[in-house]
Amino acid sequence: QVQLVESGGGLVQAGGSLRHSCAASGRTFSSDAMGWFRQAPGKERESVAAITWSGGNTYYADSVKGRFTISRDNAKNTVYLQMNSLKPEDTAIYYCAAAQVFSHHDAHYDYWGQGTQVTVSS
Repeated sequence: QVQLVESGGGLVQAGGSLRHSCAASGRTFSSDAMGWFRQAPGKERESVAAITWSGGNTYYADSVKGRFTISRDNAKNTVYLQMNSLKPEDTAIYYCAAAQVFSHHDAHYDYWGQGTQVTVSS
């Protein structure tokens, strides 16, 4: 059974940092692109960041550029999202996902994590 299990969400004050992890199991994801998405209450799900299988290419939404960093460790089948300088508008449920192509469109992603809540207080 393929699973993406996330950890690292929580409550943080504005300006603080959090680090998300997403561990894959069931098969190796070393050849997949990985992405992070988020969905705030009453809003559509949006792409936050994506990374190619090698880690050589990344994508960031304009709203998180310079503050968030996506990385991966294929030996551990894990992808990370380091979130710095958090803002209240970053409050959302964050999801990791795996795709066979490098993309920031959620339709391209085949496997999804369960989601973890991030709440940023002002």
